[in-house]
Amino acid sequence: MTAHDPDPAAPPSSARRGARRDELLAALVDLFLAEGFLDLGIGDLATRLRCSRTTLYQVAASKEQIVTTVVGRYFREATRKVEQRVAAEPDPGRRVTAYLLAVAEALAPAGPRFYADLAAHAAAGEVYRRNTEAAAARVRRLVEEGVAAGRLRPVDGAFVGAAVAHLMEGIQVGTLRERTGLDDATAYRALADLVARGLAPGAHS
Repeated sequence: MTAHDPDPAAPPSSARRGARRDELLAALVDLFLAEGFLDLGIGDLATRLRCSRTTLYQVAASKEQIVTTVVGRYFREATRKVEQRVAAEPDPGRRVTAYLLAVAEALAPAGPRFYADLAAHAAAGEVYRRNTEAAAARVRRLVEEGVAAGRLRPVDGAFVGAAVAHLMEGIQVGTLRERTGLDDATAYRALADLVARGLAPGAHS
């Protein structure tokens, strides 16, 4: 191998760029969760991540696109972890509770500034709304599966799913926080407890 030959052990430049972009996304997720994102300009982000603006634009081409990319990454990773928890629960009657508790755990790192910025940012808020809708549909299916397996009380899964969806929407838009003072993660834990107690076999018998 001559001095001009590439090192066969070195990853291709595209792979290095992809790895660097993943590192930036992970760091941005942590930063957004802790401090929000509306008040942080591109220069602020570059300073916090100790990188150049050019490097930061590997994530997306503008601040607006960076925000939606980072928020989307956060919720995709949260969904993946939540589904892992559900898959690890063998009891169909406990999966809906496992799901809601896993959602609470996934949301726990997010601070109040992050949620305030989600509410104030149309595109990022839409990402949260779509994820909440998908989560509500998932809860409905889990309830129906638990009822069918005889591990939950024989209730109307569609009704319970709609009721849970209504509460989840209240969490997402912030009305539940205003009325109870509970942050989103705590609200999901309370919802998990409510569902577990209300749907347990023998409840209200």
